[in-house]
Amino acid sequence: MDRFKKIYSQGVFAVFEIWVDSETGVNYIWHSDGNAGGLTPLLDETGKPVISRDIQFQK
Repeated sequence: MDRFKKIYSQGVFAVFEIWVDSETGVNYIWHSDGNAGGLTPLLDETGKPVISRDIQFQK
């Protein structure tokens, strides 16, 4: 199942990635550094989740 798509990646050891849920459009940010990592919804300036409605995903 290819529900989540990586749309941005930065870094090698300290990694930042943005993933989009292809069903809901909600953006998530993943950060890892060494053996630790975490995933959280990406929020806008008002504290609401960023939603990408115009991204086309290949199936």
